[in-house]
Amino acid sequence: MAARARRSGGEKGSRVGPVELTVDSHVATITLNDPKTRNALDVEAAGQVLETCDAIERDATVGAVVVCGAGGTFCSGAARDLLKRAGEDPAEHERFENVGAVYDAFVRIGDLPVPTIAAVRGAAVGAGVNLMLATDLRIVAEDARIIAGFQRIGIHPGGGHFTLLGRLGGRETAAAIGLFGEEITGSQAQELHLAWKAVPDEQVDPLASELAQRVAGDPQLARRTVASLRRELGPPAVSWYAAVAMERADQMWSLRRRHETPANK
Repeated sequence: MAARARRSGGEKGSRVGPVELTVDSHVATITLNDPKTRNALDVEAAGQVLETCDAIERDATVGAVVVCGAGGTFCSGAARDLLKRAGEDPAEHERFENVGAVYDAFVRIGDLPVPTIAAVRGAAVGAGVNLMLATDLRIVAEDARIIAGFQRIGIHPGGGHFTLLGRLGGRETAAAIGLFGEEITGSQAQELHLAWKAVPDEQVDPLASELAQRVAGDPQLARRTVASLRRELGPPAVSWYAAVAMERADQMWSLRRRHETPANK
């Protein structure tokens, strides 16, 4: 089932599912919309993110993207059922591919050929933190909760988590959040350079939209400019793609161990 996009007047859009796409005034908004899971990423949602990104890339009228979550939560991370099944046999083809689909979703967001902004309200947890950090810019609610949370549930972060954290916040921040499990607020995220601005909750979406519209009006220029920004700043010492691959074995081990630990069954 594909993502839904809406069109009315100058706004365009389409189909039903846990991911919605709207395009208005050259700004595409990707909304995770699965309230029952607090916008968790499962295989279906991840696939719809990929479809949505493909549609945006093909649409030359799109000049910027905002990524957000419905219902007051940005993203609660990878679906627990997906992680539980992966723990049964992380190397089994289908389970391996399913976890990889979640990685593909936020890597694809990071690869979009237009400027991207995350509008973060409520909580960003686990893979939701990776999704937030995959964008070019972040606007967060002052009281947002940013929680890696991997240690709490006994699994390795995966997904190039330390590369994403380290390239923005540096080694100390990456260690505190990704290794020692420190939870931070949106206000702290701004102080740590993980977000551009922290504002009251009700201002997050309007500010993200305003910033996106500044650049989106000239889609060709927006695409060329963001490509230059990413090239000139360059990849980190370990590329994101390499980090994803390097971490995969450790996360597979941690998923299997978690499955075999009686307390987690």
